Amino acid sequence: MGRSQETFNKKEVRNKKEKKRKEKAAKRAARKDGEKKSSLDDMIAYVDENGMLTSAPPDPAIKKSKVKLEDIEVSVPRGSAVEEDPIKKGLVSFFNESKGFGFIKNIDTKQDVFVHINNVIGEIREGNLVTYEVEMGQRGPTAVNVELSK
Repeated sequence: MGRSQETFNKKEVRNKKEKKRKEKAAKRAARKDGEKKSSLDDMIAYVDENGMLTSAPPDPAIKKSKVKLEDIEVSVPRGSAVEEDPIKKGLVSFFNESKGFGFIKNIDTKQDVFVHINNVIGEIREGNLVTYEVEMGQRGPTAVNVELSK
């Protein structure tokens, strides 16, 4: 008697829920039947003598090369660090005398470096060839000890 009073929409919703429940149960059963039993052997990866991952275990018949402990270098070798000259050369690409700042384009790297009038020794203008040192300022690299190149 309770079902005779159900509307068409309620019947549709109930049918959809039942259909979804049956599909879900069928998927679960199919997954359970076709489930591949994975073993630990399937999950193991091996590393060969070159450091590459392989799925095959190493062959004990292959001769392994011996490495002396002293030959292994863990850090950067000594003497490989090349010290840069702290004094750089550049061309003043922009300089605003009224505001007191500008930019110097490095001759070697073609990068712009900010320069403030307080870090200038003497007087510079746009187009001058200057020497300078680079320090980190509040907003990035800043040229200090800027003077005209001779």
